[in-house]
Amino acid sequence: MDSTQDTRKRAVVLLSGGLDSATVAAWLQREGFEVHALSVDYGQRHSIELEAARKVARALSLADHLVLKLDLRGVGGSALTDFSIDVPKGESTMDPVASDIPSTYVPARNTLFLSLALGFAEARGAHDLAIGVNALDYSGYPDCRPEFIQAFENLANLATREGVEGRPFKLHTPLQDLRKVEILRLAKELGVPVKETISCYDPSKNGTACGLCDSCRLRSQAVAELES
Repeated sequence: MDSTQDTRKRAVVLLSGGLDSATVAAWLQREGFEVHALSVDYGQRHSIELEAARKVARALSLADHLVLKLDLRGVGGSALTDFSIDVPKGESTMDPVASDIPSTYVPARNTLFLSLALGFAEARGAHDLAIGVNALDYSGYPDCRPEFIQAFENLANLATREGVEGRPFKLHTPLQDLRKVEILRLAKELGVPVKETISCYDPSKNGTACGLCDSCRLRSQAVAELES
């Protein structure tokens, strides 16, 4: 009987195609993990970010990249899934981002996506999950807060066979306390293909970032600060 034990460190990262999630994937690799990526095709305004996620996964030579379809357009309630709701934009790239919850919030998105990542991880023998949430330079999303992350990690260990049998899950958020400029600096240090990522909420059909949505402004301001 083969008694060889698989001791590889595996982790699952939620890979959106944006700067933050790509940076987390590269961070996991630096930490010695075999990285499995999960992207979700949830009926978002554009599929460009999914192609960006595929490019990032290839560039970083991730172990696996699964794209799952979960159409949230029927749920609605977000500018990212309902074209009748406008994506909020500033007048210039340097306009500050408001701290209230914007219309680009997708109801319970991180809860849903992390639940999918948890199932994916359990099936792959991974006990580490990672997500690129941030509590500093962000637009007030409730599912980016440290309290939510801790609550989900607790849930993961209550709701799974692995957790119940004493093989707990750890949810990593390495960008939680970093400003966007610090995330960009880390991405460059880790060799993230930054140009392949897209952070825009409302890009054109050819993939050009709008430049004025909250996410674009945060990224532009970070680039300007890094280059100053």
